[in-house]
Amino acid sequence: MKRNKLTPEEEYVIIKKGTERPFTGEYDKFYADGIYVCKQCEEELYDSTAKFDSGCGWPSFDDDISEKVERVPDADGRRVEIVCRNCKGHLGHVFEGERFTDKNTRHCVNSISIKFIPRT
Repeated sequence: MKRNKLTPEEEYVIIKKGTERPFTGEYDKFYADGIYVCKQCEEELYDSTAKFDSGCGWPSFDDDISEKVERVPDADGRRVEIVCRNCKGHLGHVFEGERFTDKNTRHCVNSISIKFIPRT
């Protein structure tokens, strides 16, 4: 499996399951047309059509691409972590029942965990 070399900041979030500060990520207020891929392995994770503004300070998506994102109980027992199904890199957390969209799901993703590929 292909694995990109990560910066120390990317490694902190993707490998060590850290979190970037809210409202600081590159994709928080970014709405171009394309696909978001895993920063570590480049697996396609989210289509831009699933992105929405939740106001939480991190990119939010209400669906992933063909179940490319795996849900894992978080170590704290209160939340559900989301990871790339391919490389197991930490993406963020998923929340349900907030009623932001019709799908009633919010994937709260660290910008540093993903990379945007414009649709051509």
